[in-house]
Amino acid sequence: MAEELWDRAESLNMAGRVDEAVAMVRMHVKLRPKDLDAVNLLGSLLQQAGQIDQALHHHGRLVADHPTVVAFRHNLANTLVCGNRPAEAIPHWERLVREDPNFAMGWAMLAAHYPRIGESLKAIDAAHRCLALQPDFPGVLGNLIFAMINAGRMDTAIQLGQETLARRPGDHILRSALLMNLNYLQRPAVEMFEMHREFGRQFPPPTPAPHDHDPDRPLRIGVLSAEFRDHSVGFFVDSFLKHREPNTQIIAFSNWKRSMQDATTRRMKGFVNGWFDVGEMPDASLDALIREQRIDVLLELSGHTGDNRLVALSAKPAPVIVSAIGYPNTTGLPAVDWRLVDTITDPPGSEALCTERLLRLDPCFLCYSPPERAPSPVMPPDDAPTTFGSFNSTLKIVPETTALWSRVMQAVPDARMLVKSTSMRDAAARERLLHDLAAAGIDGSRVELIAYAANRDDHLRLYNRVHVALDTVPYNGTTTTCEALWMGVPVLTTLGDRHAARVSASLLTALGHPEWIATSPDMFVETARALTADRARLADLRGSLRAAMQVSPLCDSASYAKRLHAALRACWRDHCAAHA
Repeated sequence: MAEELWDRAESLNMAGRVDEAVAMVRMHVKLRPKDLDAVNLLGSLLQQAGQIDQALHHHGRLVADHPTVVAFRHNLANTLVCGNRPAEAIPHWERLVREDPNFAMGWAMLAAHYPRIGESLKAIDAAHRCLALQPDFPGVLGNLIFAMINAGRMDTAIQLGQETLARRPGDHILRSALLMNLNYLQRPAVEMFEMHREFGRQFPPPTPAPHDHDPDRPLRIGVLSAEFRDHSVGFFVDSFLKHREPNTQIIAFSNWKRSMQDATTRRMKGFVNGWFDVGEMPDASLDALIREQRIDVLLELSGHTGDNRLVALSAKPAPVIVSAIGYPNTTGLPAVDWRLVDTITDPPGSEALCTERLLRLDPCFLCYSPPERAPSPVMPPDDAPTTFGSFNSTLKIVPETTALWSRVMQAVPDARMLVKSTSMRDAAARERLLHDLAAAGIDGSRVELIAYAANRDDHLRLYNRVHVALDTVPYNGTTTTCEALWMGVPVLTTLGDRHAARVSASLLTALGHPEWIATSPDMFVETARALTADRARLADLRGSLRAAMQVSPLCDSASYAKRLHAALRACWRDHCAAHA
């Protein structure tokens, strides 16, 4: 394959013009079908363009005809992963490392993808093997930490991350991942703030592009997210996109693989004025694209969650940048001007723990878009034992949570606990959770763990087995809180000392049920006992909560969008006044 063909295709792809690259290489392959490197490149470009079936056709044919060529098999496995088929991809990498135990890339891929099939211990082993071969292999240390966390070894993972950062302070991806996972722990809020601020100190001062500082002109609002899809954050983005102000254009920057976009993605594309797939785009190119699009206000929805692009925002490609929805803490990045919150999640005084200014959107900083179709709420059978439930990520079930739950289980001695989380398919994670629950005093015989539901309807129907949902501390549920309420299940939470520990309180207040917000462990336990003792009250809630949500601020998408658009306009005017 001519080197210039590769260079031209790569240049187009990095500029976000993958479809043009596909067309160019496809023509080359049509003229030179025996150019195997070109066929391989075509398959990889088709994968990045989201055309998975065609990509699998080309990669599969190459592997069938040339089974010993490492690059062909590796790219086939990559394409299977992008098609959300990791269980089919992993045997290809396992074969490659069997044939060549020194193939570091194979071990790295296994470390990254074993957790997706519930094999965190294998992922830990694969990461160690890769690092033994190449100590600085990109991303592997982060995958090792992720696998440790998945296996329930949070403390060990955090320690490893901090030790590594001491040696490699400029590893922004690792630092960001560490910050995300620290939110699960009850670290002092001041300490958490300082660690986030240290992230921002790693970057030079921002260099914003010049703009027309007219406070009343039509705005171009950018939205940067990896969650324009069927994802927990996606449930809270709809209203803002759907109800656009007349003098506003919305440009979406999707930081998600085109191959894994879904029906929700396609629906959201219909709400916006422009759409760019930037998941494969380098940070410098994304910065340049946002500037080229003349974005006035940029909403970034990821914070330090996975697949974030904070590094690309560090030079401030838009005059006003607002962090919203996806992350429960400050970003620490000086280029980010505002963070979307409300008076409950971040009461007066919270400014001291944020590098951004706080944009309070009362009565709630979120608006939930429930599933268009969902099973009807149904009470558990009359003879069913009292069942408390948690469908939150098990990463949130830390000692503070298990201690609180244990007191509830002691107060309701005939009760059972239902925990549903995808991590429960991992044997190490299951064992660790049962160990932690037992250490807190909850016998394993009273606990049922569920890892999988075939689809969203089956997932929601599991709430019909739950009488009362118990929140996690210090990191509350968000989507899970809303789902439980939508299925008629009351959610009990506590009022903590930071944003992550007050989100459910904001949601419940917006719904009109502040009585389920406990201000002490004793109140939490007593509320749980009293609620489960009143089956008639629970039955009434089961039949009425959904209708109450529909007419509450929690689901009033039009009003929410109006408030948020007005708030962003106020941010723009504030910026213009500062540059008058």
